[in-house]
Amino acid sequence: MAAPPKKAFPLRLDPALYAAIERSAAGDLRSVNAQVECLLREALSRRGVKLEPPVKRKRGRPPKDEAKAPEGEA
Repeated sequence: MAAPPKKAFPLRLDPALYAAIERSAAGDLRSVNAQVECLLREALSRRGVKLEPPVKRKRGRPPKDEAKAPEGEA
């Protein structure tokens, strides 16, 4: 089952705030986008807002389709 698409929207940040998020993301081995999402989830959780856990996306190559003919056969 595919993960639902994420909502994209423009976000304007103060350059100093962006730099701080960028440093924090690098320390956590995340992208800036993933770090912003993580920080927002943490802030909402502290305020008592209940969220479902994020949908984990599968990583790596998709499994080989067994119904396909091997390479070179048609």
